[in-house]
Amino acid sequence: MNSLFLSNTISPHSSTTINSFSSSVSTSLPWRRFTAFPSTHRRRSFSVQSKVREIFMPALSSTMTEGKIVSWLKSEGEVLSKGESVVVVESDKADMDVETFYDGILAAIVVAEGETAPVGAPIGLLAETEEEVAEAKAKAAKSASSSASTPPADTSTSTPAISQPPPPPATVVSDDGPRKTVATPYAKKLAKQHKVDIGSVVGSGPNGRVTPADVEAAAGIAPSKSNVASSAVAAIPAKAEAPTASSPPPIAGSTVVPFTTMQSAVSKNMVDSLSVPTFRVGYPVATGALDALYERVKPKGVTMTAILAKATAMALVQHPVVNASCKDGKNFTYNSNINIAVAVAINGGLITPVLQNADKLDLYLLSQKWKELVEKARAKQLQPHEYNSGTFTLSNLGMFGVDRFDAILPPGQGAIMAVGASKPTVLANADGFFSVKNKMLVNVTADHRIIYGADLAAFLQTFSKIIENPESLTL
Repeated sequence: MNSLFLSNTISPHSSTTINSFSSSVSTSLPWRRFTAFPSTHRRRSFSVQSKVREIFMPALSSTMTEGKIVSWLKSEGEVLSKGESVVVVESDKADMDVETFYDGILAAIVVAEGETAPVGAPIGLLAETEEEVAEAKAKAAKSASSSASTPPADTSTSTPAISQPPPPPATVVSDDGPRKTVATPYAKKLAKQHKVDIGSVVGSGPNGRVTPADVEAAAGIAPSKSNVASSAVAAIPAKAEAPTASSPPPIAGSTVVPFTTMQSAVSKNMVDSLSVPTFRVGYPVATGALDALYERVKPKGVTMTAILAKATAMALVQHPVVNASCKDGKNFTYNSNINIAVAVAINGGLITPVLQNADKLDLYLLSQKWKELVEKARAKQLQPHEYNSGTFTLSNLGMFGVDRFDAILPPGQGAIMAVGASKPTVLANADGFFSVKNKMLVNVTADHRIIYGADLAAFLQTFSKIIENPESLTL
């Protein structure tokens, strides 16, 4: 659960600010003096006025910049108790119930269901007493009216009025005063050869550039075919610029669908990953023994994903640099834990639940943990630490029959491994005899700032040995 409120309570005798989970939008009552005992010593005391608190859009993850209100669990006017869930917020990765740390009345809902708000923006108002409900509603109405009056000012500056005159053409050049003549080198050569004042020649090329054909015309000479062709070619860019000025018209019958919060987060991460210099290394792995192990442990609830995650974690123990990460381009971190993030496609996006300390869990516990994470991911109930703590990512499309693919490196991690399907492959030995064995192709994408080719090759060799002799995975 996450708290909704953040406030500052200031002592009258100190400049120290005491942070608590609420934010007051009203002022305190004047301080009152009273005598505690009938003596010359007098003590100063005060009473705290009840407050109207703003309910803020919480930051549910380190990458969250805005949230969407999925549903309000309480209605305006309902009395809330401390620790009670009030609203369901969709972050960039999951839907989370958010609770209050204070008793009060939900006086006003500022952001309705289905709408979004940036992190830290008020989404509702909480009153402590019935008398403050009207004050909170007035505050919400004033906020809504001020925000509604802002867009027209923005649109008036960004959208020109129809009555505005069009800007003057850029190609109009005044004949008054000297002007700089722009001409091609060959045109200048021809002008000198035929004794033509090139400054008096009107250019027909882009931006008024004088072409050889213009000089020959001024000299009264029939333009040659080559000059005509070059002049035409020179004029093409000016004509070709017109179509690029406007975007292509939409295809008839097409529908524009805005990104969901999760899709926006995935899009941002994919764009951010382009700033990291990566390289890829592929490796074929024999899977005969792996397939046999899977058939043996599958009735016990063990999944192939858990087996691959366990094998990857065991290989990373021997190659810690592949489990390292570089976030600022100035240094890198050897991560103390091996947390395997596994890509999972869910409705409307992609998420990577994390199997934490995968090297330390046995195969059966790891598989059970994985099933729980998948269920929470599909219900959009993952907690932030369950999807943003990965140190190495695994992406498996083998169940779809994909032979091989390359995966995009997630920001903040050193490597990601893409696993293809296990398929029968014809092999030839040193004696020239042929055999058929099951093999799968794995491709690792890595951050070349901290991981080098030899590092990945050694890691993949270790991973292959574990897969080809998988009995150690069940220990």
